[in-house]
Amino acid sequence: MCGIVGYVGPGDTVEVLTSGLKRLEYRGYDSAGVAVLDTNGEVAVRKRSGKLARLVELLEASPVPATGTGIGHTRWATHGGPTDVNAHPHLGDAGKLALIHNGIVENFAELRAELDAAGVELQSETDTEVVAALLGLEVAKAGDLEVAFRSVVKRLHGTFTLLAMHRDNSNKVVAARHSSPLVVGLGEGENFLGSDVAAFVGYTRRAVAVEEDNIAIITPELVTITDFDGNPVEFEEYEVAWDTEAADKGGWSSFMAKEINEQPEAVANTVRGRITDGHVVIPELSALGDETIKNVDRIVIIACGTASYAGQIGAYAIEQWARIPVEVQLSHEFRYRDPVLSERTMVISVSQSGETMDTMMAVKYANERGVTTVSVCNTQSATIPRESDAAVYTHAGPEVAVASTKAFTAQITALYLIGLHFGHVRGTLSAEAEAAAITGLEELPAAVAEAVATHDEIAQLAHWMADTRSVLFLGRHVGFPTALEGALKLKEIAYIHAEGFAAGELKHGPIALIDHGQPVFVLVPSPRQSPVMHSKVVSNIQEIRARGARVIALVEKGDTSVLPYADDVIRLPLVDSIFEPLVQVVPLQWFALELSTAKGLDVDQPRNLAKSVTVE
Repeated sequence: MCGIVGYVGPGDTVEVLTSGLKRLEYRGYDSAGVAVLDTNGEVAVRKRSGKLARLVELLEASPVPATGTGIGHTRWATHGGPTDVNAHPHLGDAGKLALIHNGIVENFAELRAELDAAGVELQSETDTEVVAALLGLEVAKAGDLEVAFRSVVKRLHGTFTLLAMHRDNSNKVVAARHSSPLVVGLGEGENFLGSDVAAFVGYTRRAVAVEEDNIAIITPELVTITDFDGNPVEFEEYEVAWDTEAADKGGWSSFMAKEINEQPEAVANTVRGRITDGHVVIPELSALGDETIKNVDRIVIIACGTASYAGQIGAYAIEQWARIPVEVQLSHEFRYRDPVLSERTMVISVSQSGETMDTMMAVKYANERGVTTVSVCNTQSATIPRESDAAVYTHAGPEVAVASTKAFTAQITALYLIGLHFGHVRGTLSAEAEAAAITGLEELPAAVAEAVATHDEIAQLAHWMADTRSVLFLGRHVGFPTALEGALKLKEIAYIHAEGFAAGELKHGPIALIDHGQPVFVLVPSPRQSPVMHSKVVSNIQEIRARGARVIALVEKGDTSVLPYADDVIRLPLVDSIFEPLVQVVPLQWFALELSTAKGLDVDQPRNLAKSVTVE
């Protein structure tokens, strides 16, 4: 949830930390703070509740000349509300030590009772200050930050990434990772730490992913990684595939607007290099071997939120092309339901960040039971792909807005690729069907670009509907999970009631919600590709229109059959029916953005939400 950054080197420490926090604010924006060694060699802390801009104002009003070592944090509150006192960093060892934390320490109450018994007074409600106080006591006892740090982290239960600095170790930051992301940035005469590479990509694109239950120690000239017992651990460097320009707004009104516009490119980049000689070939899956794919008799897709809707759409495609039964389960339910798994089951996880805690734990559960695991992920060297037997990376580039857009369409595209690859390997696709699907896949970026161009008419519609308090979404087949995603977007950033339904369920209850003026988006299947479903959805439109609904119909160009029954019609490019979600979801994304904007809300940083959910 939270964003963390650490730095050692000769640069402007406050500038390094605040620039990193600006790129990490999507991970948490309840409060923010920094701790640096000032020119007197003392630990100086500045922190504020609210968004990062409030911390920047404080730093301008009360600047801190810094000597090159510091840590910074942007918080998504778990223990304790978003107040100045609860903001990180927290201090220990009589103010000589500062510590920041991402995660939840589950045994904090027991540890706090220990501190209370020792007469240690704490100022905040947080589990983090408990850790800072414990570490301070251990440093005073051991006389060495690294020794004390190893002792403390082994006592913690839960999830955590911790960064700590001490006045008496002026050129060093230590960090620990347990079930929460941590990366190192490798510079020249300077080094960095972060919860993801956005923390330091403005300074270096050389990175190292810190593995589970490891400690990283950085100085200006050296990076050392050990396990929790202090044993050295070898590590590999990789290059970040994007730079600061990709992570900036680039003139757009919001990151969400920028990322909706980037979807044609995200789809194209995910397909690029994976079609060879008329077949989908995914090099990342070669390690599994064709026999593994042929022997799979069941696939379980696990994901949360938007990614789960991408999984539901992908399930239709994989079943259609590869003829393997597919079910989609929420990651946080998967391992608690005692699922039936066999050596012929494959688990495919979907996560933009690759650090989603619920999905990570579900993947570990599957691995422990000998199941083949495949990850669909957008983030290089993230934990979930590293924990999986194979990883299919999307190439959407950094997604900063909390409400996912381009990651969603890229995830669906990756699942299409998996379905076509599996279908070819298993021999379940005719040559004609495979060729048609690949042609459709290659034409998708242009079709998505057409869908992006619906912005102006959607913006006008959204501003007319600025006072709307409830919106319903109807879809069939792949249109059903697309409707669910449209509703989720509206809930996430416009804070109004929204629900998605399978259109066939309408008469089984939801039609009771229809009242005069109730807005209903209807995702109409193609009459060319799906004439039976099309006629049934048109009947649904007539049913709700007769009861006073305001119908906004999303139809393919040339479909005139809905015109007598729809109040508003959004025309979309012609694509194969299995690919319809990629063009239908775009105007739903625009609608959520524009309705939120009309209500004066922050579309990039919706209340109570963070980009990456790294705690259970």
